[in-house]
Amino acid sequence: MADREKVGILVGGGPAPGINSVISAATIRSVIGGWDVVGILDGFHWIMRGDTHHVTPLDIDRVSRLHFQGGSELRTSRANPTRDVALLDQALRSLDTMSISRLITIGGDDTALSALRLAERSGGRLRVVHVPKTIDNDLDLPAPVDTFGYQTARSVGVQIVENMMVDARTTGRWYFIIAMGRKTGHLALGIGKAAGATVTLIPEEFGQEPTPLSVIADTLVGSIITGLTRGRRDGVAVVAEGVVYGIDPNDLAGLDEVERDDHGHIRLAEVDIGALLKREVRARLTDLGQSVTVVSKNIGYELRCADPIPFDLEYTRELGYAAAKYLSQGGHSAMVSIQGGHFVPVPFSEMLDSETGRTKARGVDINSVRYRVARRYMLRLRRTDFQNPERLARLASTANLPLESFRDRFEPLTEHEPPPLDFMAGEG
Repeated sequence: MADREKVGILVGGGPAPGINSVISAATIRSVIGGWDVVGILDGFHWIMRGDTHHVTPLDIDRVSRLHFQGGSELRTSRANPTRDVALLDQALRSLDTMSISRLITIGGDDTALSALRLAERSGGRLRVVHVPKTIDNDLDLPAPVDTFGYQTARSVGVQIVENMMVDARTTGRWYFIIAMGRKTGHLALGIGKAAGATVTLIPEEFGQEPTPLSVIADTLVGSIITGLTRGRRDGVAVVAEGVVYGIDPNDLAGLDEVERDDHGHIRLAEVDIGALLKREVRARLTDLGQSVTVVSKNIGYELRCADPIPFDLEYTRELGYAAAKYLSQGGHSAMVSIQGGHFVPVPFSEMLDSETGRTKARGVDINSVRYRVARRYMLRLRRTDFQNPERLARLASTANLPLESFRDRFEPLTEHEPPPLDFMAGEG
């Protein structure tokens, strides 16, 4: 009797709600289709080292109720076989040793790139499909299509922010909440908008050029001054961690507590942006004669392994089924997606950025209605504040600055403010 086809499933990158649901759905569909299924533990970590022992058989009994659980039954890692072609070749040899001819990868942009390179390197021997997973929601899918895990992470994040908002109002303080999102601000904006946070800052609004730390700090100071002018001493700012990557490195040169590379350059990933912004904003408020309590809090790890909400439960079962079904019908070298209720494979070749050679990242469209409506509800300095003499005078008085000094310092912050929405003119 001929050996049955064997499919492997592995998870790479950070955890996201719904991973186990994908594993469950893909396993069930594969077994029903006549395949054996092997779960590869810890992503690419072991197989790219030639270790074929860290695997586990998957069957329907084991996975049938797995979908309710957060985390990953197969664990996960950030092991990167694309660092060296020898690692890719070793991963392929490991899969050959285990007689795995089909592979389903679950992960974000880094895992997608590894899947792409593995498929290329195999020369057609290995068929690979990728299921997009990241709470950052930044894989290059059409605007309405979320990556799985994002909606659950946003839901849990909103609950945390709601509690912080109550505490802020009760104690008369400001919270700076730093949300995950190294490249984009989808999660921060989704949490901030749904919770009605006082202000949300995302990297996309500051553009591509290095941003002076003073601009980011004064944007937050401006929100606090606006609130004080209206009689509110409390607030919550949600800030995407990716904002730190846009800060001019020269502004961070005096930081002693962060790690540096062999050339003495600051490792931006090691900067505690919450503490940095808290320190900078408090110093600026003190200079303006205002005493405001500011507390910083990072959220992200609390969101990643939450049990998936119904949206992600349904979505991930569709994705897992689609991945296994697509493989069974000869599909390969593609990321699976559900768009408008229909299965749409995204070829690996369309996922690459021709300039960087990496998978494309989808940023927040700051010209979209989604962002511009969110911006209108934020408590922050606006262009109209500087066009209204009475309002401008009150703001300058709160900041203890002469009117022209206030204008010179803060009006440039409104330069990139989106114009008002005009639906009658056909916007949106």
